[in-house]
Amino acid sequence: MADQKIEIIWENDELLIVNKPAGIVTTREKQIDNRNIYLEDWIRKNRPNGLLREGIGHRLDKGTSGLVVVAKTELALINLKKQFKDRTVKKKYWALVEGDFPFEAEINMPIKRSDYGFDKFGVSEEGKQAITMIKIKEKYRKENKIYSLVEVGLKTGRTHQIRVHLSYLKWPIVGDKLYGSKTTLNRPFLHAGELSLNLPSTGERKIFRVELPVELLELLQTYEKID
Repeated sequence: MADQKIEIIWENDELLIVNKPAGIVTTREKQIDNRNIYLEDWIRKNRPNGLLREGIGHRLDKGTSGLVVVAKTELALINLKKQFKDRTVKKKYWALVEGDFPFEAEINMPIKRSDYGFDKFGVSEEGKQAITMIKIKEKYRKENKIYSLVEVGLKTGRTHQIRVHLSYLKWPIVGDKLYGSKTTLNRPFLHAGELSLNLPSTGERKIFRVELPVELLELLQTYEKID
């Protein structure tokens, strides 16, 4: 997936909005694995005067595609951090899950790093509060199994939050082998398709949207939609 092009969705003097393909790691932090492709490196190369340290406003998992916002000035970064803290930045994801998701739901279950793997997280009473909202969009059938396409909203931003919550409730995301998916796919079917925020200098509300990437649309075409 990492050979797909990183797309600039929108840009001004303060912010950069990009569409990250699956297979690309958002930030380097302390990582030195040169086998990975990093969004941070791509931005530094293509916008050498337009990325502050910690300017990337939020992370998407390596296997998740979709919208990422980047601050280009110190004031924009301060404003963006406040918006995330105040939860005025809104993100919507689309996920295909294994099973017949029965109803709209708000999942409120704390999450902490798993004791059974450094890169894995899980629901635990010892964890931090995590709230996920689920809306059903479509139902599909394949080989006598039911799948649900859901829209996901977040009230908190814990690592692997959507993946952990859906897996814990026995509706793992298609392709998410780390969290129990039995479906063969080289990435989780999870896409950050909508991002809304206030422009730092003017306060104007902006909404950005990107469609599902080609590989996920092509996968859906192999399923039978249930009316």
